[in-house]
Amino acid sequence: MKVRKVVIPAAGLGTRFLPATKVVPKELFPLVDRPLIHEVVSEAAASGVSEVLLITSRGKSAIEDYFDIDPGLENLLEDRGEEKTLQRVREISRMIQVASVRQKEPLGLGHAVLCARDFVGEQPFAVILPDDLIDGPTPCLAQLLSVFSKTGKAVVALQEVPADQTHMYGIIQGTETGPGVYRVERFVEKPARGTAPSNLAVIGRYVLVPRVFPLLESQGRGVGGEIQLTDALNSLAGEDTVFGVVFEGLRHDAGDRLGLLMANIHYALKDDELGPRLLRFMTEKLSLTEK
Repeated sequence: MKVRKVVIPAAGLGTRFLPATKVVPKELFPLVDRPLIHEVVSEAAASGVSEVLLITSRGKSAIEDYFDIDPGLENLLEDRGEEKTLQRVREISRMIQVASVRQKEPLGLGHAVLCARDFVGEQPFAVILPDDLIDGPTPCLAQLLSVFSKTGKAVVALQEVPADQTHMYGIIQGTETGPGVYRVERFVEKPARGTAPSNLAVIGRYVLVPRVFPLLESQGRGVGGEIQLTDALNSLAGEDTVFGVVFEGLRHDAGDRLGLLMANIHYALKDDELGPRLLRFMTEKLSLTEK
Protein backbone atom coordinates (compact mmCIF):
# COMPACT_ATOMS: atom_id res chain seq x y z
CA MET A 1 0.00 0.00 0.00
CA LYS A 2 1.33 3.44 -0.92
CA VAL A 3 2.06 5.89 1.88
CA ARG A 4 0.20 9.12 1.13
CA LYS A 5 0.19 10.91 4.49
CA VAL A 6 2.89 12.30 6.73
CA VAL A 7 2.56 13.60 10.29
CA ILE A 8 4.86 16.42 11.42
CA PRO A 9 4.83 17.07 15.19
CA ALA A 10 5.31 20.81 15.71
CA ALA A 11 3.73 21.48 19.10
CA GLY A 12 6.91 21.84 21.18
CA LEU A 13 7.65 25.00 23.14
CA GLY A 14 11.18 25.40 21.78
CA THR A 15 12.60 26.27 25.19
CA ARG A 16 16.19 25.94 23.96
CA PHE A 17 15.60 29.00 21.80
CA LEU A 18 13.94 31.26 24.34
CA PRO A 19 13.28 34.16 24.33
CA ALA A 20 12.89 34.09 20.50
CA THR A 21 10.28 31.31 20.70
CA LYS A 22 8.03 33.47 22.84
CA VAL A 23 6.77 34.99 19.59
CA VAL A 24 8.17 32.86 16.72
CA PRO A 25 7.65 29.08 16.51
CA LYS A 26 11.04 27.42 16.15
CA GLU A 27 9.70 25.57 13.08
CA LEU A 28 9.66 28.96 11.34
CA PHE A 29 13.26 29.83 12.20
CA PRO A 30 15.16 30.54 8.98
CA LEU A 31 17.22 27.97 7.16
CA VAL A 32 18.98 30.51 4.92
CA ASP A 33 15.89 31.94 3.16
CA ARG A 34 13.14 29.50 4.11
CA PRO A 35 11.81 28.20 7.44
CA LEU A 36 12.85 24.85 8.88
CA ILE A 37 9.39 23.39 8.35
CA HIS A 38 9.67 24.08 4.62
CA GLU A 39 12.70 21.80 4.33
CA VAL A 40 10.98 18.74 5.84
CA VAL A 41 7.72 19.32 3.96
CA SER A 42 9.78 19.53 0.76
CA GLU A 43 11.36 16.19 1.70
CA ALA A 44 7.90 14.65 2.05
CA ALA A 45 6.80 16.03 -1.31
CA ALA A 46 10.00 14.82 -2.99
CA SER A 47 9.33 11.37 -1.50
CA GLY A 48 5.91 11.21 -3.14
CA VAL A 49 3.82 11.90 -0.04
CA SER A 50 0.95 14.24 -0.89
CA GLU A 51 -0.79 15.04 2.42
CA VAL A 52 0.71 16.61 5.55
CA LEU A 53 -0.79 16.83 9.03
CA LEU A 54 0.85 19.38 11.32
CA ILE A 55 0.51 18.64 15.04
CA THR A 56 0.52 22.13 16.53
CA SER A 57 -0.32 23.94 19.76
CA ARG A 58 -1.37 27.39 20.92
CA GLY A 59 0.58 30.16 19.20
CA LYS A 60 1.60 28.04 16.20
CA SER A 61 -1.00 29.14 13.64
CA ALA A 62 1.68 30.99 11.66
CA ILE A 63 3.01 27.59 10.53
CA GLU A 64 -0.30 26.84 8.82
CA ASP A 65 -0.36 30.36 7.34
CA TYR A 66 3.03 29.77 5.74
CA PHE A 67 1.62 26.99 3.54
CA ASP A 68 -1.57 28.88 2.66
CA ILE A 69 -2.18 30.73 -0.60
CA ASP A 70 -1.64 34.50 -0.22
CA PRO A 71 -3.40 36.18 -3.19
CA GLY A 72 -2.39 39.69 -2.08
CA LEU A 73 1.30 38.83 -1.97
CA GLU A 74 1.14 36.93 -5.24
CA ASN A 75 -0.62 39.82 -7.00
CA LEU A 76 1.95 42.28 -5.65
CA LEU A 77 4.87 40.19 -6.89
CA GLU A 78 3.18 39.73 -10.26
CA ASP A 79 2.59 43.49 -10.62
CA ARG A 80 6.25 44.14 -9.83
CA GLY A 81 7.38 41.58 -12.38
CA GLU A 82 9.23 39.55 -9.75
CA GLU A 83 8.53 36.28 -11.53
CA LYS A 84 11.25 34.21 -9.86
CA THR A 85 10.10 35.13 -6.35
CA LEU A 86 6.46 34.69 -7.35
CA GLN A 87 7.16 31.16 -8.57
CA ARG A 88 8.86 30.24 -5.30
CA VAL A 89 5.95 31.60 -3.25
CA ARG A 90 3.41 29.71 -5.35
CA GLU A 91 5.34 26.46 -5.09
CA ILE A 92 5.12 26.57 -1.28
CA SER A 93 1.31 26.62 -1.15
CA ARG A 94 0.84 24.16 -3.99
CA MET A 95 3.44 21.47 -3.40
CA ILE A 96 1.38 19.55 -0.84
CA GLN A 97 -2.01 19.47 0.95
CA VAL A 98 -1.69 20.64 4.56
CA ALA A 99 -4.03 20.11 7.51
CA SER A 100 -3.48 20.60 11.23
CA VAL A 101 -4.68 19.41 14.61
CA ARG A 102 -3.77 20.70 18.06
CA GLN A 103 -1.98 18.73 20.71
CA LYS A 104 -3.63 20.35 23.70
CA GLU A 105 -1.25 18.89 26.30
CA PRO A 106 2.53 18.38 26.01
CA LEU A 107 2.44 14.61 26.58
CA GLY A 108 5.25 13.52 24.32
CA LEU A 109 5.92 12.30 20.79
CA GLY A 110 3.73 9.22 21.18
CA HIS A 111 0.79 11.40 22.15
CA ALA A 112 1.46 13.73 19.20
CA VAL A 113 1.33 10.75 16.84
CA LEU A 114 -1.87 9.53 18.53
CA CYS A 115 -3.44 12.93 17.77
CA ALA A 116 -3.16 12.01 14.08
CA ARG A 117 -5.33 8.91 14.33
CA ASP A 118 -8.45 10.34 12.67
CA PHE A 119 -6.39 11.90 9.87
CA VAL A 120 -4.50 8.70 9.14
CA GLY A 121 -7.29 6.14 9.47
CA GLU A 122 -6.34 2.56 8.66
CA GLN A 123 -3.45 3.42 6.37
CA PRO A 124 0.32 3.31 6.75
CA PHE A 125 1.79 6.76 7.31
CA ALA A 126 5.06 8.59 7.79
CA VAL A 127 6.32 10.78 10.64
CA ILE A 128 8.99 13.45 10.20
CA LEU A 129 10.44 15.43 13.10
CA PRO A 130 11.15 18.97 11.88
CA ASP A 131 14.21 19.36 14.13
CA ASP A 132 16.07 16.71 12.14
CA LEU A 133 17.34 18.04 8.82
CA ILE A 134 18.84 15.40 6.55
CA ASP A 135 20.60 16.32 3.33
CA GLY A 136 21.37 13.33 1.16
CA PRO A 137 21.47 12.09 -2.43
CA THR A 138 17.99 10.63 -1.94
CA PRO A 139 15.42 12.10 0.48
CA CYS A 140 15.67 10.24 3.78
CA LEU A 141 11.95 9.50 3.84
CA ALA A 142 12.19 8.03 0.33
CA GLN A 143 14.91 5.67 1.58
CA LEU A 144 12.55 4.39 4.29
CA LEU A 145 9.62 4.13 1.89
CA SER A 146 11.73 1.95 -0.40
CA VAL A 147 12.11 -0.61 2.41
CA PHE A 148 8.44 -0.30 3.36
CA SER A 149 7.35 -0.96 -0.22
CA LYS A 150 9.25 -4.27 -0.15
CA THR A 151 8.23 -5.41 3.34
CA GLY A 152 4.97 -3.70 4.30
CA LYS A 153 6.41 -3.35 7.81
CA ALA A 154 7.16 -0.32 10.00
CA VAL A 155 10.53 1.30 9.29
CA VAL A 156 12.62 3.76 11.32
CA ALA A 157 15.66 5.81 10.32
CA LEU A 158 18.95 4.93 11.99
CA GLN A 159 22.28 6.70 12.37
CA GLU A 160 25.52 5.45 13.86
CA VAL A 161 26.51 7.66 16.80
CA PRO A 162 29.63 7.72 18.99
CA ALA A 163 29.46 5.34 21.95
CA ASP A 164 29.73 8.25 24.41
CA GLN A 165 26.56 9.81 22.94
CA THR A 166 24.22 6.80 22.98
CA HIS A 167 22.62 7.98 26.22
CA MET A 168 21.17 10.95 24.30
CA TYR A 169 19.14 8.84 21.84
CA GLY A 170 16.73 6.00 21.41
CA ILE A 171 18.97 3.02 20.55
CA ILE A 172 18.09 -0.25 18.85
CA GLN A 173 19.15 -3.82 19.30
CA GLY A 174 18.77 -5.67 16.03
CA THR A 175 20.07 -8.01 13.37
CA GLU A 176 21.33 -6.81 10.01
CA THR A 177 19.28 -8.36 7.19
CA GLY A 178 20.90 -6.48 4.32
CA PRO A 179 23.32 -3.60 3.76
CA GLY A 180 22.31 -0.95 6.27
CA VAL A 181 18.94 -2.63 7.00
CA TYR A 182 18.20 -4.11 10.42
CA ARG A 183 15.37 -6.12 11.88
CA VAL A 184 14.78 -4.40 15.22
CA GLU A 185 14.46 -6.64 18.27
CA ARG A 186 14.02 -3.88 20.83
CA PHE A 187 14.30 -0.16 21.39
CA VAL A 188 15.96 1.40 24.43
CA GLU A 189 15.10 5.04 25.13
CA LYS A 190 18.18 7.00 26.26
CA PRO A 191 20.04 4.09 27.87
CA ALA A 192 22.33 4.76 30.82
CA ARG A 193 25.96 5.28 29.88
CA GLY A 194 27.67 2.00 29.06
CA THR A 195 24.44 0.00 28.72
CA ALA A 196 23.39 0.69 25.10
CA PRO A 197 22.83 -2.49 23.04
CA SER A 198 24.40 -0.83 19.94
CA ASN A 199 25.44 2.54 18.58
CA LEU A 200 22.48 2.72 16.16
CA ALA A 201 20.29 5.65 17.12
CA VAL A 202 16.74 6.27 15.95
CA ILE A 203 16.55 9.59 14.07
CA GLY A 204 13.37 11.58 13.34
CA ARG A 205 11.94 9.65 10.38
CA TYR A 206 9.40 6.84 10.67
CA VAL A 207 7.06 4.87 8.43
CA LEU A 208 4.39 3.40 10.68
CA VAL A 209 1.42 1.07 10.38
CA PRO A 210 -2.01 1.81 11.94
CA ARG A 211 -1.48 -0.91 14.56
CA VAL A 212 0.66 1.64 16.40
CA PHE A 213 -2.42 3.64 17.44
CA PRO A 214 -4.06 1.07 19.78
CA LEU A 215 -0.62 0.37 21.21
CA LEU A 216 -0.12 4.06 22.01
CA GLU A 217 -3.63 4.35 23.40
CA SER A 218 -3.33 1.40 25.77
CA GLN A 219 0.19 1.94 27.11
CA GLY A 220 0.99 3.93 30.21
CA ARG A 221 3.25 6.94 30.40
CA GLY A 222 6.93 6.22 30.08
CA VAL A 223 10.17 8.18 30.49
CA GLY A 224 9.52 11.75 31.64
CA GLY A 225 5.86 11.01 32.33
CA GLU A 226 5.14 11.17 28.59
CA ILE A 227 3.55 8.78 26.11
CA GLN A 228 6.65 7.47 24.38
CA LEU A 229 6.58 6.38 20.75
CA THR A 230 9.54 4.15 21.60
CA ASP A 231 7.37 2.08 23.95
CA ALA A 232 4.77 1.49 21.23
CA LEU A 233 7.51 0.55 18.76
CA ASN A 234 8.86 -1.95 21.29
CA SER A 235 5.44 -3.56 21.52
CA LEU A 236 5.12 -3.56 17.75
CA ALA A 237 8.55 -5.20 17.35
CA GLY A 238 7.48 -7.87 19.83
CA GLU A 239 4.31 -8.86 18.00
CA ASP A 240 5.28 -8.15 14.40
CA THR A 241 8.34 -6.79 12.55
CA VAL A 242 10.01 -3.37 12.61
CA PHE A 243 12.93 -2.53 10.35
CA GLY A 244 15.61 0.12 10.73
CA VAL A 245 17.51 1.74 7.86
CA VAL A 246 20.88 3.46 8.23
CA PHE A 247 20.15 6.41 5.95
CA GLU A 248 22.55 8.05 3.53
CA GLY A 249 22.95 11.76 4.17
CA LEU A 250 24.20 14.43 6.52
CA ARG A 251 22.01 15.15 9.55
CA HIS A 252 21.78 18.41 11.48
CA ASP A 253 19.96 18.70 14.81
CA ALA A 254 18.15 22.00 14.34
CA GLY A 255 16.59 21.68 17.78
CA ASP A 256 19.94 22.76 19.21
CA ARG A 257 21.38 26.26 18.85
CA LEU A 258 24.73 25.10 17.51
CA GLY A 259 23.03 22.55 15.27
CA LEU A 260 20.81 25.23 13.74
CA LEU A 261 23.82 27.47 13.08
CA MET A 262 25.73 24.60 11.48
CA ALA A 263 22.72 23.70 9.33
CA ASN A 264 22.49 27.27 8.07
CA ILE A 265 26.17 27.28 7.17
CA HIS A 266 25.85 23.92 5.41
CA TYR A 267 22.89 24.94 3.26
CA ALA A 268 24.27 28.43 2.60
CA LEU A 269 27.55 26.96 1.32
CA LYS A 270 25.52 24.92 -1.19
CA ASP A 271 23.89 28.08 -2.56
CA ASP A 272 25.50 29.25 -5.81
CA GLU A 273 25.23 32.92 -4.85
CA LEU A 274 25.84 32.82 -1.11
CA GLY A 275 28.29 29.92 -0.92
CA PRO A 276 31.45 31.56 -2.34
CA ARG A 277 30.89 34.79 -0.38
CA LEU A 278 30.25 32.93 2.88
CA LEU A 279 33.31 30.78 2.34
CA ARG A 280 35.48 33.87 1.83
CA PHE A 281 34.08 35.41 5.00
CA MET A 282 34.73 32.26 7.02
CA THR A 283 38.24 31.91 5.62
CA GLU A 284 39.05 35.53 6.48
CA LYS A 285 37.68 35.14 10.00
CA LEU A 286 39.67 31.96 10.54
CA SER A 287 42.79 33.68 9.27
CA LEU A 288 42.30 36.58 11.70
CA THR A 289 41.75 34.29 14.71
CA GLU A 290 44.93 32.37 13.95
CA LYS A 291 47.07 35.53 14.05
